[in-house]
Amino acid sequence: MTVSVVVPVYNSESTLPRLVERLLAVLAGVSPGGEIILVNDGSADGSGGAIERLSRDHPAVVAIQLMRNYGQHNALLCGIRAARHDVVVTLDDDLQNPPEEIPRLLAELDRGFDVVYGSAPGQHGLWRTLASAVVRLTLKGAMGIESARHVSPFRAFRTRLRDAFADYRSPFVSIDVLLTWGTTRFGFVPVRQDPRAIGRSNYTLGRLVRLALDMATGFSTLPLRLASWLGFVFTLFGIAVLGYVLYWYVRVGYSVPGFPFLASIISIFAGAQLLAIGLIGEYLARMHFRTMDRPPFVVRSRSGREKAE
Repeated sequence: MTVSVVVPVYNSESTLPRLVERLLAVLAGVSPGGEIILVNDGSADGSGGAIERLSRDHPAVVAIQLMRNYGQHNALLCGIRAARHDVVVTLDDDLQNPPEEIPRLLAELDRGFDVVYGSAPGQHGLWRTLASAVVRLTLKGAMGIESARHVSPFRAFRTRLRDAFADYRSPFVSIDVLLTWGTTRFGFVPVRQDPRAIGRSNYTLGRLVRLALDMATGFSTLPLRLASWLGFVFTLFGIAVLGYVLYWYVRVGYSVPGFPFLASIISIFAGAQLLAIGLIGEYLARMHFRTMDRPPFVVRSRSGREKAE
C-alpha cells in the first residue's frame, strides 16, 4: 500500500519540522513513494510559511494554503481530495499522535477493514470529558456503528472511499460520518498518545457542544425524532393532568385551585414547544445554508509535488 498522510495545520509552526521529520522516517519504511499533505487552515502564526519551506525542502511534502479558517474537518476534506495514493492517514499537528504508530493502523487495515482508528484514552478535566462523551454519543447516532466510541483524529482508510462523498459541498463537514457513506467495515487499534508539545487543545467545552449539535442536526434526524417523542410524552402528561382536574371536580365539586399549578403546567408545555421549534429551526437553517451552495473550503495556493498537479 502507498500512503498519503494528511495533516490539518493550525498555529503549529514550531511542531511542523519535527512532525514532518518523523513522518518521513515512517514513510521510508512503509511507503517509500508516499506523500505528506499539509493543509494550512488559516493559521494566525507562521505555519503557512513553514509548510511552504517544508514543501521546498522535501519532495514528498505538499503544502496547501486555505483562504481562511474553515475548521479541522474541512481542511481534512481538502487534503483527502488532493491525496493520490491507496491509503489516507490523518493525524493532528500537535505531536500527540505518534507517527511511529502508523504501521499498526496499516497492519489492522490490511486485515480487511476499510477504516481503522487509533484509539487512545484522553486525559481531560471533568467537563471536557463529559462533553467529549456527548460528542461520541452523538457521533454514534450519526454514524450508526458501535465503533463510534473509538473515533479519533488518528485514522487510516482506503482512498477510494472518498468517491462516496465526491459531490459533497456543504460547509458542515464530519469526515467520520462521510466515511460511513462508503463502508461499514470499521476497526480500531490501541495506540500511544503523547503529551501535547505546545499550547492546548482548540476544542473547548463550547466548541465540543457546538460540534455535537452540528453532527446531530447535520447528519442525523435523531433530534427531530426526539422532538416528536417529547411531544407525545407531554401529550400524555396533559391528558393525565386533565384527568386529575376532572377527578377533583367530580369528587370534591371544584377544580384544582392555585395559580402556581396553572403556571407550572403552562411553563412545561411552552418549554417543550420551544424546544421542538428550536430543533426544527436548526434543520431549516442548515437547509438554507446548503441552498446557498457555500463550499467547504477554498484553496489559496498549492506548492510541492509540481504544485499538487
